[in-house]
Amino acid sequence: MAHQESVAEPDANPGFPFGAIVGQDQLRLALILCAVHPGIGGVLVRGEKGTAKSTVVRALAALLPPTSSGAAARLVELPVGATEDRVVGSLDLEKVLRDGERAFQPGLLAAAHDGVLYVDEVNLLHDHLVDVLLDAAAMGRVHVERDGVSHSHAARFVLVGTMNPEEGELRPQLLDRFGLAVDVAASRDVETRMQVVRRRLDFEADPVGFAARYADADSATAARIEEARAALPGIALPNRELRRIAALCASFDVDGMRADLVLARTATAHAAWRGAAEVAEEDVRVAAELTLPHRRRRDPFDEPGLDPQQFEDAMRDAAEQAGQEPDPDPVPDPDPDPDGPGGGAPPPESDGHPSSASSSSPEDVSEESVPQGPGRDREIGAPGAQFRTRLLTVPGVGEGAPGRRSRSRSPRGRTVRATTEPGRGLHLVGTLFAAAEHQADRGRTSGRMLLAPGDIRGAIKEGREGNLIVFVVDASGSMAARDRLSAVTGAVVSLLRDAYQRRDKVAVVTVRGASAELVLPPTSSVDVAVRRLRSLRTGGKSPLAQGFLKAREVVLRERVRDPQRRAMVVALTDGRATGGIDPVHRAKVAAGLLADTSVAGVVVDCESGMVRLGLAAELAVALRGPCVRLSELSAEKVAGVVRAAA
Repeated sequence: MAHQESVAEPDANPGFPFGAIVGQDQLRLALILCAVHPGIGGVLVRGEKGTAKSTVVRALAALLPPTSSGAAARLVELPVGATEDRVVGSLDLEKVLRDGERAFQPGLLAAAHDGVLYVDEVNLLHDHLVDVLLDAAAMGRVHVERDGVSHSHAARFVLVGTMNPEEGELRPQLLDRFGLAVDVAASRDVETRMQVVRRRLDFEADPVGFAARYADADSATAARIEEARAALPGIALPNRELRRIAALCASFDVDGMRADLVLARTATAHAAWRGAAEVAEEDVRVAAELTLPHRRRRDPFDEPGLDPQQFEDAMRDAAEQAGQEPDPDPVPDPDPDPDGPGGGAPPPESDGHPSSASSSSPEDVSEESVPQGPGRDREIGAPGAQFRTRLLTVPGVGEGAPGRRSRSRSPRGRTVRATTEPGRGLHLVGTLFAAAEHQADRGRTSGRMLLAPGDIRGAIKEGREGNLIVFVVDASGSMAARDRLSAVTGAVVSLLRDAYQRRDKVAVVTVRGASAELVLPPTSSVDVAVRRLRSLRTGGKSPLAQGFLKAREVVLRERVRDPQRRAMVVALTDGRATGGIDPVHRAKVAAGLLADTSVAGVVVDCESGMVRLGLAAELAVALRGPCVRLSELSAEKVAGVVRAAA
């Protein structure tokens, strides 16, 4: 689906007022703190659909102080399909060709200066663009070195990324780069839900009149933000509280020092927001609840959030650490905004500012024995062995679905050739070669080469893409032996982790009993995959033909929804198809039909024991892909490249 970038300008119809939003106190507070101190590094908003994420963000933009030029602060929306040139800016080719002058054409980061940069579905954005946004948000400036142009400009903005975790997670490395993170969910309280619906209906019936009812409250909030910004450079951070911050971060074993810095900046902004002269324990507590939960996630299967009891224990231990020495010399804000306003009296204290909320506790997955026998449940989160799996790739060159697995045409990567297609950047050598053959016709005898717009050549680049990985897991009776099933589930977990890191979509089909079941429709969320696979029922016959046909159905349906994403099927089975007439032959026919859809495939042979029938290898031939022994899946000798029709 195509997205268009936009810069929201004021119009006759007002947006939904910030003060009219029901609940979401922690989200509103996080946005306000980033508005007070943009150096915090932005807010990541995680939540299910229909939780007013975008409504809150748009309402905040109307409360920000005017820009340095006096204009109203703007809301700039960044689309998922934006190119790096559109985001950071690029060489103005038209001016180069027309005037012979190297000039820079600013991008969306420049347009967002002193406003809000809003990225919906940030988890679907290319990783390198997320890095660019987070760098700009933390530094307050954009530095561009490209196409022979060196340029730098201010870019102070409130960065807000929203995402639905069910559509895929951000990698832990990127989660850490966001200053704050908030999980939002719809209230289960009936009165609250009624109030939300009533206010929305009232707004739709009379937007102007509804906004007028909350104009005073929004004006007061806007004034407090501006006053807090002015007071920020003068807020003291006592050594006592700095020690508390360091003790908290050490207690939660966060990586690096970014968490300490962000926590300190957030606590300072909160002190300015509540009108205090220095940071106190309450500021550190609020800041910790916003800065630490998402930084504890190091693995795709780690649940985000803080255990409430662990958090209280850490706060108590930090309090003991903070009380170990006197505090003779308060230290200033660790990173006051050098471009921001200074001075000004602190705003009056108010009891009406949004308060923080506690985070949900993680769910620990412990190792358990694997139940045996038909129809038993087991947890896939407790496999016997996990490993770093070898890379499986789809052959050929794809269209560039976001990811890091297979070769694809991409706006970022190595340049392979020049093209006349628009929107491909600049291929300098190709442009010069195209112009060279016309120099005599243009009357050039010496001096500079004469260029024309038609000479411009773009660059076709190759990068990496994400794929749809469909797992076909044989859960029949022949696979239900304790050791084998434990090894299979270990392989599935390892392959899922690899898919998470490479930003693939995943789907899981299980084969057992009389049919095949799609237990996990295609999703980018490995969290969802793990939750769905925690209970894997085993036993019964092995209708492998139905499994391959179900996988074919999934691939064809997803190809309509997401045509740029190529598919790969990974079947984990011993090949012993059972049930019906000639089940092994029917499984081979079904595998061939799946291969005819131009899908890459690999069979992981799970057969064990002294007597081997080699049926999995025969299925791999029908699927036109390689066969890898389960015990060798992570071995160095495995090539790891799927050799199926592209």
